[in-house]
Amino acid sequence: MATTPGTPSVLRAMNDRAALDLLLAHGPLSRTRIGKLTGLSKPTASQLLARLEAAGLVVATGTTEGRPGPSAQLYAVNAGAAHVAALDVTPERIRAAVADLTGETVGSFELATPGRASTGVVRQVVQAIDGAAKDAGMVPADLHRVVIGTPGAFDPSTGRLRYASHLPGWHSPTLLDELAAVLPMPVEYENDVNLVAVAEHRLGAAQGHEDFVLLWAEAGLGAALVLGGRLHRGWTGGAGEVGFLPVPGAPLIRRVAQANGGGFQELVGPVAVPRIAKRLGMETPEQPAVEVAVDLLERASRGETGTAGLLPEYAHRLAVGLASVVAVLDPELIVLSGALTAAGGEPLRALVQTELADLAAPRPRLVIGEIHQNPVLRGALQSALEATRDEVFDTSSR
Repeated sequence: MATTPGTPSVLRAMNDRAALDLLLAHGPLSRTRIGKLTGLSKPTASQLLARLEAAGLVVATGTTEGRPGPSAQLYAVNAGAAHVAALDVTPERIRAAVADLTGETVGSFELATPGRASTGVVRQVVQAIDGAAKDAGMVPADLHRVVIGTPGAFDPSTGRLRYASHLPGWHSPTLLDELAAVLPMPVEYENDVNLVAVAEHRLGAAQGHEDFVLLWAEAGLGAALVLGGRLHRGWTGGAGEVGFLPVPGAPLIRRVAQANGGGFQELVGPVAVPRIAKRLGMETPEQPAVEVAVDLLERASRGETGTAGLLPEYAHRLAVGLASVVAVLDPELIVLSGALTAAGGEPLRALVQTELADLAAPRPRLVIGEIHQNPVLRGALQSALEATRDEVFDTSSR
């Protein structure tokens, strides 16, 4: 018979989960401290810890020190109770990582994928997961789940990757079935910018915000929309593909899917930055695009001689596109992320904030993203961990 809310088993499971979440948030805690934080009596807290220890979900780890009175046993989440993997896929490489149940990264691997070959994607994914698992001292079968982040999005009605024609080999209609057949763990897929938003929401600048937009500006341009605390992906997974947005100041591009770009991408993508600089009289190369754009924006943010005008023009362009997003969504917060906006830093953010106030009626707050190292991978690990903890920490049927 199914359990119902309020039964002892459900209440025990709720207390178990509350204690496990506290141990994740605070680190090792004593029985007394867990009792105080959960409101449970000492005997009930003792029974809870004994139950979780027997289930392999917590471990005794050291004792309290430096406090009056006898030392107390400390308990922590058993980091080895489950492991997850994450992949960050770009046209140039696949970066993989393995994390334990506490979120600590215990293995990593990077596989170069040069050229435009459209075959071998399944082999590449398997190789990347194998490499990260081996670095963690494990085998793929030890992993509870993997989340793969890619540009574009897999259309839920067809299973095919859309909005990312620059990722050869990932558009096969049978790709997801082929991966599911060879990988020994559940596999989930997510847009890479959405995963950056997950990382900022859980660990960075968007913590505590339920309605926000993250604008990613690097080689590609994209946005993630978090509404009511949940990612909004759209009917085909294309929500947030703002690079295709027609905007004033850029040529009107038709058949954007074939062009793999649109007006907003033309206006603020990396190739636009050196063109602005040249128009302002600066001598600069145009390639490699991202590196050149980052260098120019960093120099402008420092106020280097000869760069005047670059940041205001780039900020204006960003605000032109963001004004459309703000008019539709009225978000509480906008997080500027990616190498280009990071290079412009606080001076660029302040200019965009001022310009946007002139172009849009709502006044969302703008902040610079805080997750700079491997944001896609960290978001993918967070996503995998959350789903895995919901499964592993559920003690209602034990």
